[in-house]
Amino acid sequence: MTAAQTVDGVLVQWGERLFYPSNRIVKTPPTPRLDTLTRRKAVVIRGRIVATVVRRAPQVMVKVTGGGRGMNAIAAHFRYISKNGRLQIEDDRELTYRGKESMHDLIEQWRRGGARIPDEGHRREAFNIMLSMPHGTSPLAVQQAARAFAKIELAGHRYVMVLHDHQANPHVHLSVRATGMDGSRLNPRKTDLHRWRETFAERLRELGIEAEASRQATRGEGRRSQELWRLKAKEDGRLSNEAPASKTGDTYAKSRSNALVAWANIFDALRKSDRPEDQDLAARIAGFVKDSTYGRQVQRSRQRDVVLRDRQRSMPQPAPIQRGRTDRDIER
Repeated sequence: MTAAQTVDGVLVQWGERLFYPSNRIVKTPPTPRLDTLTRRKAVVIRGRIVATVVRRAPQVMVKVTGGGRGMNAIAAHFRYISKNGRLQIEDDRELTYRGKESMHDLIEQWRRGGARIPDEGHRREAFNIMLSMPHGTSPLAVQQAARAFAKIELAGHRYVMVLHDHQANPHVHLSVRATGMDGSRLNPRKTDLHRWRETFAERLRELGIEAEASRQATRGEGRRSQELWRLKAKEDGRLSNEAPASKTGDTYAKSRSNALVAWANIFDALRKSDRPEDQDLAARIAGFVKDSTYGRQVQRSRQRDVVLRDRQRSMPQPAPIQRGRTDRDIER
């Protein structure tokens, strides 16, 4: 096995753990040769590393912000995302609605189309999703990518979408009916959300927009996203207590520690490579990890341990206890 093949193998082994969850693999054209497949996968992984570490590509955001448990809640969300009909709503057939009358027609379609949705209920009948990109991204590109995303990930479900380009970060609000046309129900989990981020990022890249969908653990971040209801309450001055801005706990520490191990193995393989570009990428990775939120936490923890050990060494040691002669020794 050549040195290049060794590096490729390490990139694939540890890169897949960093960039792809358990339900996702690197997409490459089928090939009968194992070494060629590994090389192609390594090219994909290397591209993800460069985008995340070197170019610091903008990260897409996809999150479920809530959902309606009855038609009253769903209709209220429609009015909220459309600003009471002032903004255009687009549905899964790419039909558009604007104005209060059109909004009423859309709500009735959802209420009576397929299984009837009651005004109030205990079961979630819709999921609210937000897809966002940082300030400076073309709002129309975000809208086009969101439309393509929905056709892939929400196929078979009724949904509506609205573009918000009047705020700092351009974003699209999606509301999708939980029960599909075939009777199946949508039930997004953590791995689904990561796949959704990957799909949204891929659609943006197809439009020439640089976008990445690496996990917070991969980037060594621990920022806690704020629920939509908290953001609304804060805007209205009704929020009584702020949620912690950063994640903590054993799960947080374990996922970041595992990512650190993966980065260390990739760094070591690239550092030992005879290719100058690999050695340069290794140096970039070292700086990226060191500057990450979790990297700084690890450094501070190690510094505290060093200070504690130094203090313990500098503390005066107790004098050894001198054993006196016992009465029996005196009698002798």
